[in-house]
Amino acid sequence: MKFPAAPAHRGFGPWLGLLLAVFLLTFWIPPTTARFGIVTTSALEGQDVILRIHNRPPGVTGFVWYRGIEKNYYTLISSLTLHSRRSLRGPEYSGRETVNLDGSLTIRKVTVWDLGMYIVVAVLQNFQKEVGFGRLNVYWPVSVPTLLASNTTVTENEDAVVMTCYTDESSTNWLFNATSLRLRERMKLSQDHRTLTIDPVRREDAGSYQCKVSNPVSSTESAPVELYVKY
Repeated sequence: MKFPAAPAHRGFGPWLGLLLAVFLLTFWIPPTTARFGIVTTSALEGQDVILRIHNRPPGVTGFVWYRGIEKNYYTLISSLTLHSRRSLRGPEYSGRETVNLDGSLTIRKVTVWDLGMYIVVAVLQNFQKEVGFGRLNVYWPVSVPTLLASNTTVTENEDAVVMTCYTDESSTNWLFNATSLRLRERMKLSQDHRTLTIDPVRREDAGSYQCKVSNPVSSTESAPVELYVKY
C-alpha cells in the first residue's frame, strides 16, 4: 500500500524559548546501553496507540519524544518532567499526543501521517541521557476481495477452472470449505497467489472456495464460490 509523504512542520508557539532549552539539554550524548528503545507497534488507522518503551534505565527524571529519524527542535513532539509533571510541547505536537509517567507515548486516533520512526530520550540524573528508537506502522483496514471463477459447473477430468482473487493486498491465502486449501498436484497458484488453476478438475475438488487477504492488523475473506463437478 502507498503512504503519504511526511507532514510539514507545525507552527511555532510562544514557548519557543522553553523548547529550545529542552533541545539543548537533550543534545546528543552517546547512550550507555543499546537495549533501551521503543517497542515497534502496528495499528489500524483511527485506533488509539501507546508507543511503549522497553528496558527503562534507572534514575529517570524525564522523557522527551521526537518524530522522525533526527533529534532536534523541529522534530520535537513533547517532553515530560517526572517530579513536577510539567510537559512542554514542540512543533510536531498535533494535540493527540501525551507523554505518560512510565515514559510511553499515547497517540489518539492515529492516521497514516503518524507512521514512521520515533525517538525517545530518557533524561537521567546528572544530565546523563539514554536514547531509544522504534517504529509505528499504521494500516488501513483491508477491503473485502472479490473472487471470480472461469466456470462453476465443470465435467470431471475434462475441464479446467481458473479462479482469480481481485484485491490490492499483498498477502493472499485460499480456503476450501472454510479451511486452508491443501494444494494438489493438479493445482497451481500464480506468483502473487491471486490466481488458482485446477487442471483437470476432479470430483474431490467440488466445494466452496474463498480467498482471504490480510495485513498485520486485519484480515477479511471473499464471498464463497461454489464449484460443481459432474461425473
